[in-house]
Amino acid sequence: MTFDPTLLSTLILVMTGFAAAFIAALWLSLIIWTFRDIRRRARDPLARILAVLVVAVLFLPGILVYFILRPPRTLEEEFQQTLEEEALLQSIEDNTVCPGCGRRVREEWVACPSCYTRLKKPCHQCGRLMELAWNLCPYCGSPAPGMRRENLNLDEALRNLPVEEAEEVPLAEEVPPAEEVPPAEIVPPGVKVFPSENDPPA
Repeated sequence: MTFDPTLLSTLILVMTGFAAAFIAALWLSLIIWTFRDIRRRARDPLARILAVLVVAVLFLPGILVYFILRPPRTLEEEFQQTLEEEALLQSIEDNTVCPGCGRRVREEWVACPSCYTRLKKPCHQCGRLMELAWNLCPYCGSPAPGMRRENLNLDEALRNLPVEEAEEVPLAEEVPPAEEVPPAEIVPPGVKVFPSENDPPA
């Protein structure tokens, strides 16, 4: 059986065309994929252009070079990682630590159970906890004991005292007004004063 050389050359030509079309489509698809991938990984326009040029010029070796040099994470992954780090830092900052031993304590604790360091103090008026450095309760506005207040009258002072202490403070008794005594008459020296008929006998 003999082969027709014209048919063989036509078959080779068709296969070569399909191969060329496949390689061209692969080359174009790699360029498009590289552009989309680098756009998700870098914001720099120069980096995007260089990545596309490397793949367009070098083709398969270029895609290998791009895989080696491209950023390891996408912009969205970096953003998510940043959010996770910020959330972790926020949770660490929110956890109160004891200034004495450095262990974690809770917000409602008055003293550290490990080193017995006092953490907070209760307000003498409303009983809510406040920081040791605060001289005024932010919840009821009462000053801390021992703080001096200006323009404070007796009623306000008694109102701020506890009930037991306020009962022990004696109130000022009302003093009846003294009887008015007429001023003594001024008698010049050398003048004798004779008692009047209305004066009682001495």
